[in-house]
Amino acid sequence: MASALDFMLAARRSEMQGLRSLELTCELVGCIGRLIHALQRERGFSNIYLGSHEERYRAGLDDLTADSQRMQQQVVECFARIDLESGCGADKARLFNHIAYVLHYFESFAELRSRIRSQQILPMDATRAFSRPIKGLLNVVFEAADTAVDPQITRHLVALFNFMQGKELAGQERAAGVAGFTLGYFDPAAQAHLGFLEDAQKRCFEIFNDYAEPGLRRLWRNLCADQIVLELGKLRQIALRSSQASPIAPALAEIWFELASQRIDVMKQLEDQMTEHLHSQCQRKILQAQSDLDNHRALLKRLASLDEDASLLATRVFNLQSTDLDASDALGGQLNRSVMDVLHAQNLRLQALGVELEEARRSLNERKLIDRAKALLMKQHELTEDAAYRMLQNAAMERSQRLADVAQHLLNYAELLQGKAKL
Repeated sequence: MASALDFMLAARRSEMQGLRSLELTCELVGCIGRLIHALQRERGFSNIYLGSHEERYRAGLDDLTADSQRMQQQVVECFARIDLESGCGADKARLFNHIAYVLHYFESFAELRSRIRSQQILPMDATRAFSRPIKGLLNVVFEAADTAVDPQITRHLVALFNFMQGKELAGQERAAGVAGFTLGYFDPAAQAHLGFLEDAQKRCFEIFNDYAEPGLRRLWRNLCADQIVLELGKLRQIALRSSQASPIAPALAEIWFELASQRIDVMKQLEDQMTEHLHSQCQRKILQAQSDLDNHRALLKRLASLDEDASLLATRVFNLQSTDLDASDALGGQLNRSVMDVLHAQNLRLQALGVELEEARRSLNERKLIDRAKALLMKQHELTEDAAYRMLQNAAMERSQRLADVAQHLLNYAELLQGKAKL
């Protein structure tokens, strides 16, 4: 019959298994970050090629495509290392579903790239086609953060996910800017889209600042004060003042692309530091968990070496309701107190980890609420994602409430109406 220490060891082994699974997840997140960056570069340069109709950009585009394909292969290899049998569980269902979507999107790249090279697709349509798999890859990172078992690593994943999301929005802004500058003006819809992308980036980087470590926050503040960011701000103002009646020089497209690319490349350096730190954190956690597991195993060995009958020992040492222990049995009393102290300490530690983990996942839960509210508005009012987000944002400002609170109220009201309709 299994003893208390057997189950305590099983609990420790479960934590160790979770951390080792998380180690693979951290490696996957790093591969995904590199692939997203490659696709972002290919997407932006595709818009220059499509907008200019100049063959001199073809060689550069081919090089970027080759980079994307190499990074894609690394991600596929990471996916292949996931154990689909023992690794399955209710907490992995959404993660595996998003991975399935990503693999499906990969199959569409060949046709997309062929249409780009034959100039059979508009720049903004190409942007959307690239953005779908990138969004799918970011969803994989989101689910990785949501299923992480360690609060410190979860906080780091939350910071990393929001930074990657902000960087992707910066990439979309780069592509949208190239399309508008190449055309020679930004119509009201394009200007509104630029505004949406800028606001959404701010929200992502605010959450990043809430969860990132001080050193990373300092690096980000330095980047925000960089001259590149100031120059991009000036070009945004030019875009917002342009119109079909007041066009701008198409040559600004290359300047915008170069500045935006420099900013995104610096962001990638910061992202790489975060990924490396994440991997180091995971390694330290595994070493600590292994040390604790070894200590528990040593304690179990000492108990097993006693000459007493195993079943009697289990009854006397581990039965929490027992009151008939011989007071003179110093060894039994000492072991009982020792085991109870270890159990109590482990219970308190797991409770504290649960509280920390819930706090670390708070922003992830809020994002789910906002996404659900956006989807509801898009369906009910036939809105684009930009317009739905603007509606939530305006409601939050009017009521002086947080965006997540407005989203929750909207979802509650929708459920109330649905309940009344069933009566």
